[in-house]
Amino acid sequence: MPEKNCRTLTRPTLLLALVGCSAVGPTHQLPDVSPRSGWMSQAGGEIDAKVLARWWATLGDPTLEKIVDQALARNLDLRQALAGIEGARALLARAEALSTPALLAGGSVQRRRLSTNSPEYNPQRSPSQTVSDVGIDASWEIDLFGSLQRQRESASASLQASEAEAAGLRLGIAAETARSYFALRGAQQELATRRASVAALQRIHELVRVRQAAGDLPRSELERAQSRLDQAQAQLPGIEARQQAALTALGLLTGSLPEAHVALASPTDNRLTLRPVPVGERADILRRRPDIIAAERRLAAATAETGVATAELFPKLVLSAGAGFRALDSHNLLASDSRRGFLGPLISWRIFDGGRVRAEIHAAEARQQAAALAHEKAVLAALADAEKALSQYEHALQSIEWQEAATESTRRVLETAEKRYALGDTTLIEVLDARREYTDQQALLVQFRSSAAADLASLFKALGGGFHGADHPER
Repeated sequence: MPEKNCRTLTRPTLLLALVGCSAVGPTHQLPDVSPRSGWMSQAGGEIDAKVLARWWATLGDPTLEKIVDQALARNLDLRQALAGIEGARALLARAEALSTPALLAGGSVQRRRLSTNSPEYNPQRSPSQTVSDVGIDASWEIDLFGSLQRQRESASASLQASEAEAAGLRLGIAAETARSYFALRGAQQELATRRASVAALQRIHELVRVRQAAGDLPRSELERAQSRLDQAQAQLPGIEARQQAALTALGLLTGSLPEAHVALASPTDNRLTLRPVPVGERADILRRRPDIIAAERRLAAATAETGVATAELFPKLVLSAGAGFRALDSHNLLASDSRRGFLGPLISWRIFDGGRVRAEIHAAEARQQAAALAHEKAVLAALADAEKALSQYEHALQSIEWQEAATESTRRVLETAEKRYALGDTTLIEVLDARREYTDQQALLVQFRSSAAADLASLFKALGGGFHGADHPER
């Protein structure tokens, strides 16, 4: 059934149609934004909603699961967002209360002096009087043009937007905590392999030094060995700094002191099994991404606020009633002759205000248009984010595959060198050099795996986690 447009009524006939009008202003509709089907990459397969909701718990690392859960429980940014939700919920309760009758109980004792020229002045009484009053007053605004309804809609949409924004923050915190954890473990594993490479180069340097002292090698070979050793050692402080930075970041993310997770500085052999992730349909992004849901709910709130501004063009009807006692002598305050009361409607109408209402409507419409553009931008940004994250993760898996092949090749070279050395066909320097090359390739593989793990966290964040906008009945 189409909505009646009260703005088309003329003012002389408006009072006759008060009861027949519904909420004025635009009615919110879900923006029609088509993401099209299919991904730019070769991704496919349905993704389990349970996996999305707690993806970090599916990676087989109990320590990671524990730290992410700590961050979600204690992160200060998230706790601030939850406090904001409580504030939005209170505003919704306030908006809902506006449509219910209000009762006001009060009492007063007022000392006054009447003007002798006042119509209230009685020559038989002193102009100085003490007036006592006690009673209960009631008022109820009849929502003729939907102003109160639109206020409820705005408050409800704002609450849902706050909830979606908190869900988005939750996804971001989980992803950032996982990335910091992966960075820590990657730095620890890389540090171990780099130290093994340094140890091999130290042995090579010692052997070259001995042979150079014996006159078997020129001085340049010793300098070359020293240079390679210095270069390898120069890489260690940077890796150690990355490890410390990751520990500090985990402390902040979990709402703890920087040294709270110092126990994690001990290396672990836990390694993630990285594999392609099914991502479902691209259109699913629209209902899962909290930032899109929040933008759509902000648009709904702005649309409702336009209706609130529009309702100011029309009359307001308030039913009022009151009863109590009023007397000049406090001893007679509760006497039957001191009773007072009133009952009746009050109609108010802003007939002329210099165009202020129209200006407020135009401002609300501008905010609504801005919110619509923000929603469209959120959709496009989310799709771009998901495509980028998916592409990065898929290419990271390819890099790991090739680096694993390269590492395996250097392992076979080392194995051959060790066999030849056992048979006396090669020197110890060549064996140590092959071992150094193998550990260098291992360190590169660790870097690729750590980067891919971070890309995996970004991918799950881009997919929207376990948040579903369909959980809201208004959607």
